Amino acid sequence: MYRRSAAAAVLLAAALTLTACSSGGDDADAQAKPKPPASSAAPDPADTPAPSEPAPDAKPTGPVLPDAKLTPKTGSFTAEEKKYLSGRVPEKMDPAAVLQTGQEACQRVARTAKRDKDAATGAIITGEIRGAKDAITHLCPDQKPVLAAAEKGFPEGPRTSPAAGNYRALTQATNCTWEAKSKDGSVLASGPETPPKAGDKITATIPAGTAEFNSSGCYAWIPA
Repeated sequence: MYRRSAAAAVLLAAALTLTACSSGGDDADAQAKPKPPASSAAPDPADTPAPSEPAPDAKPTGPVLPDAKLTPKTGSFTAEEKKYLSGRVPEKMDPAAVLQTGQEACQRVARTAKRDKDAATGAIITGEIRGAKDAITHLCPDQKPVLAAAEKGFPEGPRTSPAAGNYRALTQATNCTWEAKSKDGSVLASGPETPPKAGDKITATIPAGTAEFNSSGCYAWIPA
């Protein structure tokens, strides 16, 4: 009995050690990931797990239903819903299920924009809300102003031959940094000049002749 109890105690201690190590790693990853701006405690798109199915704007690689067969089991699709579904529904899939993914994208954009338009814009730019462009175009045109803002922006990371101008980071993170380089690799501009404080707006000026603009911890950028 004593030997069995001792062995069980050793196994339990090992399991608790592994759990603690795993939990610490998750916390570090969460802290390192840049977050979009947020004006309330409501969930933002970055906190919602991405669906495992293909993005709503991804065209199927196999046979698709012809437009003439894009009909729901009950009722009917509107003209814009049919435009959204055209060329998007795999041959053996219910069109209504594909339509639902687009409608959900619209709902996420609308909910996020109601709370924080910058967050919604950034979520479209970074792809946090997948399939938003086609969904907005055909299913929720009232969100076109958010899409128009997103189409002028770009995500953080390296960007070659960026348009010169002033840009604003869509983040409240204080670890956002950026750098503009010429073709020979020399630094033309960088920032922020002073470490930002929580809630500060972070801007970047990309000089003419910039060959590469690189940023980290900034989430996304739009013209200032």
